[in-house]
Amino acid sequence: MLRRYKKKTVVSPDSQEDNRFSAAEDRRHDFASNDFAAKLLSSIFLFLLISPFIYKANLSALAQVQSGKASYYAKKLSGRQTASGERLHHDSLTCAHRTYPFGTMLKVTNPANGKEVIVRVTDRGPYVKGRIIDLSVRAARELGIISQGIAPVIVERYYPSIVPFKPEVVIDLPEFDIGTNEGSDTKPIWMELRDQYKKKVQEEEKKE
Repeated sequence: MLRRYKKKTVVSPDSQEDNRFSAAEDRRHDFASNDFAAKLLSSIFLFLLISPFIYKANLSALAQVQSGKASYYAKKLSGRQTASGERLHHDSLTCAHRTYPFGTMLKVTNPANGKEVIVRVTDRGPYVKGRIIDLSVRAARELGIISQGIAPVIVERYYPSIVPFKPEVVIDLPEFDIGTNEGSDTKPIWMELRDQYKKKVQEEEKKE
């Protein structure tokens, strides 16, 4: 009778070490993946939590009244392309501001003489400390700061839309008396003219 012997698998110490190292690497990779996912989720949650406050802060920053110094573009820069893509013209009512979006209308006031001008943001700047706005030559002329070059101004956002209102003045319309000829002896004017013409024709025939 033949006996079957089970073949034993001999595992070398190096193979056991490799298996343990591979298992440790897999666990480390899984831990890193879970840690990255947790950090990503926490970052998204934090952003969603503070984004309304950031939005309100930006709105309040844009809505506030700024006071500082204003300068104006040199006339020789007319025709230069601004940050918005438009060409600068010295006779246009435009300006450069660091934060307001392109196309925003701003009201600039010169507190020294009370003059005001409405300008549109088409460029970025100024990047000089203490200055808050760069004006076109025409806008600077409207404010009366051409001779000074740099002057203190007050800048605030301008909203041109005005809510319409219902006028309280009552307009009296004339009353018209509209009637018909039914049940009245008065003939229309065209019938009277026709009768007169017929009568005139009959009289001429009698004369002949």
